[in-house]
Amino acid sequence: MKILIVEDERKTGEYLKQGLNEAGFSIDLADNGDDGLYLAENNHYDLAILDVMLPGMNGWQLLSSLRKRGINTPTLFLTARDQVEDRVKGLELGADDYLIKPFSFAELLARARTILRRDRRGGETSAIRIADLELDLLRRVARRGGKRIELTAKEFGLLELLMRREGETLPKTLIASLVWDINFNSDVNIVEVAMRRLRAKIDDGFNQKLIKTVRGMGYVLEATPDDKTA
Repeated sequence: MKILIVEDERKTGEYLKQGLNEAGFSIDLADNGDDGLYLAENNHYDLAILDVMLPGMNGWQLLSSLRKRGINTPTLFLTARDQVEDRVKGLELGADDYLIKPFSFAELLARARTILRRDRRGGETSAIRIADLELDLLRRVARRGGKRIELTAKEFGLLELLMRREGETLPKTLIASLVWDINFNSDVNIVEVAMRRLRAKIDDGFNQKLIKTVRGMGYVLEATPDDKTA
């Protein structure tokens, strides 16, 4: 899942980005409202976390602009403004929740997951199933053949990406960008290592192999056997 953070305090923004990355989310970070609006208009996000007091367009104006454009990204306001009327204004503009600074990251993560759980847009699902592999997006649990598989946060994010794009061959550089939020020129060793570990957890002990290497191209997760993959 992908989250947009619009926060002008650099330390807070980087703290949130790192924490949410480690929790398995892909993050885009903007430090002003205008850049935040541009990103939200040109990308799909499962959640936006917005500060209120931003350079240029403030958080309220940003959310109002998104709603006028028909962009209904679930939104959490994160701000030092703690007056009741401020919280009411944010909610009336269409925000889903409001968290006051200073905050506990554990609480922010819990609130973010609660918002994502609501499936307010109707297009999201709480679980992905391919063959006998199931990924529970709410509980962050993977099972194959009914047996629970222990995954790290990055492994969960990697598996979610592969399952959401079932049958599509994903280049290593794209995987690195979407899961680790980093770009590679030629060194994709981190992806290869992570994929080996994930395949061992997902496919070892099962006759049907779901995660496959497409030589010279990348990786694909699919339920149909393909002799061209290894």
